[in-house]
Amino acid sequence: MYVNTATRILVYKVVMKTFGQNLKAIRTQSGLSQKAFAEQMKTTQQRVSEWETDKVEPTLTNIIKILSVLDTTFEELTEDIEK
Repeated sequence: MYVNTATRILVYKVVMKTFGQNLKAIRTQSGLSQKAFAEQMKTTQQRVSEWETDKVEPTLTNIIKILSVLDTTFEELTEDIEK
């Protein structure tokens, strides 16, 4: 947020994110490497990388597993995602 002093207008900058960016942020906050996360997800590190770079979207089944492994909510995982 910044204030334009000439006109005294408050401007809020909304930062839009992607699913992959949110996933990576939550995973790193959880202290998991891609490899450790992939092992808990029973998938490959390459697949996790593809999710985090938005090359591939996880299936609904994998999203449910992600929520469980990272102990997070769907709302947190999808917060500020571009429409």
